[in-house]
Amino acid sequence: MIASAKPSIGPAAVTRPPKLRIERLSKHFSAVGEPPLVVLDGLTFDVPAFEFVAIVGPSGCGKSTLLRIIDGLEPADGGSVYVDGTAVTAPGPGRAMVFQSFDLFPWRTALGNIAFGLEMLPLSATDRDRISRHYLALVGLNGFEKAYPHQLSGGMQQRVGIARALAVKPDILLMDEPFGALDVQTRELLQEEMLRIIDAEAKTVVFVTHSIEEAIYLADRIVVLSARPAGIVMDVRVPFARPRDESIKAHPDFVHIRWEIWSKLKSDAKAS
Repeated sequence: MIASAKPSIGPAAVTRPPKLRIERLSKHFSAVGEPPLVVLDGLTFDVPAFEFVAIVGPSGCGKSTLLRIIDGLEPADGGSVYVDGTAVTAPGPGRAMVFQSFDLFPWRTALGNIAFGLEMLPLSATDRDRISRHYLALVGLNGFEKAYPHQLSGGMQQRVGIARALAVKPDILLMDEPFGALDVQTRELLQEEMLRIIDAEAKTVVFVTHSIEEAIYLADRIVVLSARPAGIVMDVRVPFARPRDESIKAHPDFVHIRWEIWSKLKSDAKAS
């Protein structure tokens, strides 16, 4: 379905309380005898509940570091991350991460990998099995319950990773280039699957990608970061309603947004 609204280039208005707030976030890395390497420089933006926000920017600008800080896996050097108004200081059950590497346990079956996070929760074995099977079906892997990672294609392994993250029912799903290691055809198929899953599961999503097209196709909003040290150079509202299909890729607004973002990234790269 295609919305008729023109694309909004610029900060998108937040009309409801933020689920996630990034406030003046800074991060640097230090090595002995070297000046600090500033990666993130005072980032501030909000993500309302149930919004799908894509983060794009040059390689090495700190996109993955930003996700790790949001998840509580890495501390910030300045600023804060808030979820529902509470500061994030460590990993928590309300957030789940999907990494670019499939990161599955090779000694566990597909069903066993999905169940892993559930084993940390006060659930019976019956409930863990029921939930795991539900999410295995949601990602289209019925019949592969007993398959081990080495018996699955890359795309199938990533589906297991997505199911594992969804199974613990996080409020916020963090995705770090989840399709980046896949071939083009598999990547496009999983993008379609992602749209279907998001329609089925009400989640707040922060999705890091190098692909401008992928960001426009999947997201409600795109936050564009500059080269390191990363700051926000664009905040773009994607004007396509859900549910979506591939027809939006031929829409003039899709082409216009892609051109605007690419032009900004390219001009910044030439200036650096």
